[in-house]
Amino acid sequence: MTERVAVRDSDLSRSLTTRQMAMLGLGAALGTGLFLGAGSSISIAGPSVMVSYAVGALVAGAVAFALAEMTSAQPVRGAFGTIAARYLGPFAGFASRWVYWLALVCAIGSEVVAAATYLRFWWPAIPLWVGVVVFSLIITGVNLATVSVFGSTEAVLAGIKVLAVLVFIVLGVVLVAFGLPGQAPTGLGNWTATGGFAPNGWSAVWLVMAVVVFSFAGIELVAISAAEAKEPAESMRVAMRSLIIRLGLFYLVAIGVMLAVRPWTELGQAHGVQASPFVAMFAAAGIPAAATITNFVVLLTALSAANANLYAATRMLHSLAHDGFAFRPLRHATAAGQPRRAALVSAVGLLVAAILAAYAPAQVFGLLLSLASFTVIAVWIISLSTLIAFRRHPDRGESSTRLPGGLATPVVAILILLSVYATGIFVPDMQLACLVGVPFLILVGVVYAVFFRRRAVESTQA
Repeated sequence: MTERVAVRDSDLSRSLTTRQMAMLGLGAALGTGLFLGAGSSISIAGPSVMVSYAVGALVAGAVAFALAEMTSAQPVRGAFGTIAARYLGPFAGFASRWVYWLALVCAIGSEVVAAATYLRFWWPAIPLWVGVVVFSLIITGVNLATVSVFGSTEAVLAGIKVLAVLVFIVLGVVLVAFGLPGQAPTGLGNWTATGGFAPNGWSAVWLVMAVVVFSFAGIELVAISAAEAKEPAESMRVAMRSLIIRLGLFYLVAIGVMLAVRPWTELGQAHGVQASPFVAMFAAAGIPAAATITNFVVLLTALSAANANLYAATRMLHSLAHDGFAFRPLRHATAAGQPRRAALVSAVGLLVAAILAAYAPAQVFGLLLSLASFTVIAVWIISLSTLIAFRRHPDRGESSTRLPGGLATPVVAILILLSVYATGIFVPDMQLACLVGVPFLILVGVVYAVFFRRRAVESTQA
């Protein structure tokens, strides 16, 4: 049994290793954004979507290093939300954590919907909601176990996912460079064969940025897990660098290979709740066994991401309860340091996904994915703004890593993220997300002003 060790500003157990932290981030970020959501981006931007993923990787890297710089110095419960409260003010801490909790709840729902969709690859007659319910029970059960059990489970799932992507890339390179018996190598001609590299114009690169940015969402989980790490500072430095390098390579190479093997027009049709572009590519290449295996892997991928996101949502809600911004009973943790009450409440995303899957199966994935994208972007903007204030404070502590480029890097990243919000005018899914997300942000501000502002000010002055 893992010994419970006191953690600064936390009653959680310090039992996660550096490898488990890195795998936790991969488990969340290497999910439906690549395996299921890529088709939607490809259908809009064509091969030029690779540029979108390159920009997205750079922005995600800036956010990752910003989080690592702050949380390695202050590995506190609530991570960037708690740090935002200290350096930007109580409202920033309140808003960033509640907004991120909503993003995670939506992400959890989208991942289990994706997993249920993959299940129908073999059994098309199974209603989508049935798969959602079954997988929801599994995910909730894992998150109610001890932190060490959760970390080990997530490490295994993420490891399978990483191995699958590597195998996919190797097979794709073989198809591109050497071909198969009876099949000539495809080369890179498909990048420009159907309408050119940017068939819908370069503006399409910008239009898909919301989905692309969400593909990298999940890097925050490494920062959130710092309060439960055995060696927070060193773990943050190693885990974040490893995570960003792997994610950047995986996404860029996988998307590039995919677009080289099959025309973008075919891959663009395999999006939403219909099929994974990975499965579609292998099936079209005449490798049915590989398609079946890939479908199994991407199913595990979605479950891994849902599992990791529920972990993060639980910690956010637990942190809010400790600071008096959520129901006080939710701050309770077991003797092993597991906040089970917060886990059960955070599982509301699974319930919402099941209801939506039963009544609107064709729209549920796109809705949850776009709403999660909207809220994650808001949290990234707050986190980068916090870094600017953090660096100016004399008592910030010593960081094990630092975002390069001075203040220019977070400022440029913030401007890029703000420009992504403008896509809500042109992208149907983001229009719907804005209709829900903007009122929610306003609601968060009103709730804080009416119920929590005085309490936050008093606690700050105390």
